[in-house]
Amino acid sequence: MRFRFCGDLDCPDWVLAEISTLAKISSVKLKLICAQVLRDLLGEAIEYDKILKLTSDAKLESGDVKATIAVLGFILSSAAKHNVDSESLSSELQQLGLPKEHASGLCRSYEEKQSSLQDRLRACSLRLSQLGSVRWRVDYTLSSSELQEVNEPVVHLTFNVRDRECEKMTAVPVTLSANKFRVLLAELKQAQTLMNTLL
Repeated sequence: MRFRFCGDLDCPDWVLAEISTLAKISSVKLKLICAQVLRDLLGEAIEYDKILKLTSDAKLESGDVKATIAVLGFILSSAAKHNVDSESLSSELQQLGLPKEHASGLCRSYEEKQSSLQDRLRACSLRLSQLGSVRWRVDYTLSSSELQEVNEPVVHLTFNVRDRECEKMTAVPVTLSANKFRVLLAELKQAQTLMNTLL
């Protein structure tokens, strides 16, 4: 069976296996856990202590708690990614065996944060690092003891790149001939034009 929140594909087996774990938790506590998972998906700190307290009465092992967080993260992010409305998501989760109260609580949390979650996913999509700044310099060597005549400019670029994982800035120096720089500039302009048509 195909599900919209899975991108019109079959639901992964591990998600099916974890639906029964979600059913062990009360619907109210599941909604509170969803709020924590949504915080994590939106880039805020997740409070694992709260989740452990919420799952303590269901007598879940630590592996089950981690699986619960993972399956909720998958369901919420996939639903947002595929622009699934909360009613459809609730119906599909019930088809997978999640009790109605659980599905409706999860979907209320999802509906409240759907647009901000989609914005966050869009901002993080296909982005391993982020360009902080670019410095450039052009050197024009007229003559050299090594060569008789040079007369070619050399472009020095330094890209300051921010790593998304550790938020550390790294300088990436590049030296190009004038011809290679022209090719790079033309290809970057083509890429920007193509990206602008997608937005």
